[in-house]
Amino acid sequence: MLLDLLASTPASAILERTSSTAQVQHVVQLSLAPAFLLAAIGAVMNVMTNRLIWVANKIEKIMAADEEGRAGILLEELPALEKRRIYAQRAVMLSTAAALTISIVIVLLFVSAFVRTPLGTLVALSWIVTMAFLVAGLASFLMETRTAAKRNRERMKRVMHNG
Repeated sequence: MLLDLLASTPASAILERTSSTAQVQHVVQLSLAPAFLLAAIGAVMNVMTNRLIWVANKIEKIMAADEEGRAGILLEELPALEKRRIYAQRAVMLSTAAALTISIVIVLLFVSAFVRTPLGTLVALSWIVTMAFLVAGLASFLMETRTAAKRNRERMKRVMHNG
């Protein structure tokens, strides 16, 4: 009786389109690449977030030392640390946006199994937006690491020159 009721509703068309195991398997296969990309973005974001936390803690320690009047030469590091904080924060935000948009790709792939409307253009556009966010996030991360390396080189030159 319930099956007869379902068969007579518009929902039956949806059930018919998604009842095919082969079709569902195909959608799952299509979603594997974006799912792996999502996992990779998460791993990179973990590194980015750890660097952001380290920089923020370093800034806080220098500021606390300054309030106590014992910061001295450490204050010279603040501009570079602030620059690094900005780059790291931007990298995390852009990578989060990439994770969100690749999640939209996965959702669209599964929704496409339920609707007749072709969603290929939306999937492609979402994928392109994901890549743009990811490239921008990785570029910001690169700038943060370059700023850190530059500051370390400057510090080593000063030590070698004074030592």
